[in-house]
Amino acid sequence: MQSYREDWLKFVRQERIIAVIRSTDLRIGLKMAQAAAAGGIKLIEITANSDRSWELIELLRAELPDCSIGTGTVLSLADLRNAIACGAEYIFTPHVDLSLIQAATSAEIPIVSGALTPTEIITAWQAGATAVKVFPIQAVGGVSYLQVLQGPIDRIPLIPTGGVTVTNAHDFLAAGAVAVGLAGSLFPQAEIIREDWQSIRDRANYLTISAASIGIKFT
Repeated sequence: MQSYREDWLKFVRQERIIAVIRSTDLRIGLKMAQAAAAGGIKLIEITANSDRSWELIELLRAELPDCSIGTGTVLSLADLRNAIACGAEYIFTPHVDLSLIQAATSAEIPIVSGALTPTEIITAWQAGATAVKVFPIQAVGGVSYLQVLQGPIDRIPLIPTGGVTVTNAHDFLAAGAVAVGLAGSLFPQAEIIREDWQSIRDRANYLTISAASIGIKFT
């Protein structure tokens, strides 16, 4: 395994919580990321379909040097090239795309492919994905589905998203996820509208403390 993959996975296993930010306003997206980071979250994903996502990633790379800033919802090679150009440190896709995996591997940037079935998960891993995003996890049973996957494919680092909440994040991590991605549950729309960044910061802090208390099965 290449060192860039090892280094990133080591960081992921240490931090375990990924703040997924999708915003229609760059200023709000910046505030969301700042609140998450202030609460201790060091893995921050800016979706490619956010307002001025590439500009936001550049801003966050400069402002939050202790965090790893990546991009998600990467759908095309053009998205991938833009993500690399703006300094994204890792890539998330919602699907398995062998051309994206190959391009990211060639550029030596970690890529986490979205997959749902065992066949998709194994295909993404064998193609070179750094880890696999199990998405949307809640639609197929949530924690119980992850537990079933642990039997045949427990050596593949899995990151469930799509239904992970502040309430169940601990359960996913305890079931074997190397990390979890949270979006709406970490950033409730009502709090964003009133710009209640302190509540988001407190929630982020709770998640990081909770995650730190759980041992990691995948080594």
